[in-house]
Amino acid sequence: MQQSSVVGSVGGGWRDRTRSAYRRARCRVLALLGASLLALVTPTLLAQPAVASPWFDGARPSALAQEALGLLAEASSHGLRPEDYGLSALREALAQAQRRPPDAPAAELLGRTLESALRAYLGDLREGRVDPRRLHHDFEPAQRDPATEPANLLQSALARGRLAEAVREAAPRLPQYAQLRDALVRYRGLVAHPAWQQTLPVLPASARRGRPRTLEPGMAYEGLGRLAERLVLLGDLTAAEAAPWWPPQPPAASAAAAPPRYEGALLAAVQAFQQRHGLEADGRLGRTTLAALDVPPAERVRQIERALERLRWTPVLNGPRMIVVNVPEFVLRAYEVQPGGSVQRRLEMKVIVGQALRNQTPLLHEELRSVELNPYWNVPASIARAELLPDLARSPGRFAREGYEIVAADGSLSTVPSAQALQTVADGQARIRQRPGPRNALGTIKFVFPNREAVYLHDTSAPRLFGRDRRDFSHGCIRIEQPLALAQLVLRSQPEGQEAWLRETLAGGRNTHVRLAEPWQVLIAYTTAIVKDGRVFFFDDVYGHDRALDAALQAPRLASLRGLASANAVSPPAARP
Repeated sequence: MQQSSVVGSVGGGWRDRTRSAYRRARCRVLALLGASLLALVTPTLLAQPAVASPWFDGARPSALAQEALGLLAEASSHGLRPEDYGLSALREALAQAQRRPPDAPAAELLGRTLESALRAYLGDLREGRVDPRRLHHDFEPAQRDPATEPANLLQSALARGRLAEAVREAAPRLPQYAQLRDALVRYRGLVAHPAWQQTLPVLPASARRGRPRTLEPGMAYEGLGRLAERLVLLGDLTAAEAAPWWPPQPPAASAAAAPPRYEGALLAAVQAFQQRHGLEADGRLGRTTLAALDVPPAERVRQIERALERLRWTPVLNGPRMIVVNVPEFVLRAYEVQPGGSVQRRLEMKVIVGQALRNQTPLLHEELRSVELNPYWNVPASIARAELLPDLARSPGRFAREGYEIVAADGSLSTVPSAQALQTVADGQARIRQRPGPRNALGTIKFVFPNREAVYLHDTSAPRLFGRDRRDFSHGCIRIEQPLALAQLVLRSQPEGQEAWLRETLAGGRNTHVRLAEPWQVLIAYTTAIVKDGRVFFFDDVYGHDRALDAALQAPRLASLRGLASANAVSPPAARP
């Protein structure tokens, strides 16, 4: 017992001295870094045994530590904030450590703080700064390779002495991501430009009485010079093309020349601008186009930053074949990954999505499993009660005219909309479905990818709506412009993918299900900024998702920790907003 007491006393003294040294180191590092940055240092990391630090060369910060600071400074090029990783505090702490080498405990804590900041940065690059499930309850993040976990990436990069490789591995390796980063640089360069320091002049009155003010082709307008300048800066007009309108001519020259008109290259540039902003490219400069021209570059910068964030947590290439719907753009694209890793676009078409105010199309990622030709439309109970039953009460003839039938719980069918039968639908004891035919709401083809929200891609009996610029008209499902082309693509490896077979089956009118031999992933995504053919396109935030994401991105990443000044506890990092 006595020997145990002696051993315990010696061990207790060693622990006391260790705690005391750690307490002193903590106070010194706290003074340099501040409590919020140390929130990145997790208890697990602090519990690791001390090892030779790659962040110090002898008693002073190593070249790797300086490289780490440089990489954190580049976070802004990805649309992230370097201060979320404590860049200023780390820079100052390492500078002081360079001037006055810290003791071993302080150096160890400083090194682990730097390492934690890098892990946080790599994690944000790999899967996003914001957890998408907090914004979209039905969104499931992509499964990722464990080798790209931040700790593994950093360990591998340190072993090779190449920290930049960890950043390259963590960020999305997509051409679109790289193109958006380039666009971010361009638009940041316009933020302070005087061209946006005042709005464009009031538009001229319309030649047609009672119509809103609109600049029509051939008209004069005092803002033509400023309009041309903005279009040059935005890349829709070259400086040479802008010469008749901008820069302004000397007074003597302008007095001798005829006043410039809205025509030629300037008109074409406005049409290009309209196309890039999801507007009707008619060249008429009205209220909507003027509002888009007046959007400050700083807001476009935020749109690009949000687009980069969404690419970080969106599984764009989570399979060799993918169908992607971008809701704000009202466009569907089908992609294939080639053996060499390049991505080829197979199809592009217009779509109609859910109404913004009542029936928003959910964002999800599922697998396309089958194609249904001449589909039945099983009317959702909510639509039946809120819309169809009241319509049938006012116009009973619609039931037969549009091919509806009532399906009882036992599977029996009724084509007579009696009051009793309709009441069973209202009570949830039966359902209404629409038979295949020219009036069927799903058109002739339906693409099935089972999901919790019961949405799918389908044809439509009202194709005229594809002519609209803004196309949020559905109850949540997605109507597609070219269903036959998409069916041929996804079924191309099987006999049912032949155009002749598809047309013959559709003409026969028989309900037919075809399972896919090759899986296709379906991604319903949301981004208001993309790059196409080297040009940046912006779209309206139709569902308000940009506002929610922006608020989450603006929230502080590092929480202010209570009690961190005490030497006994280190809190874990704040959860992602």
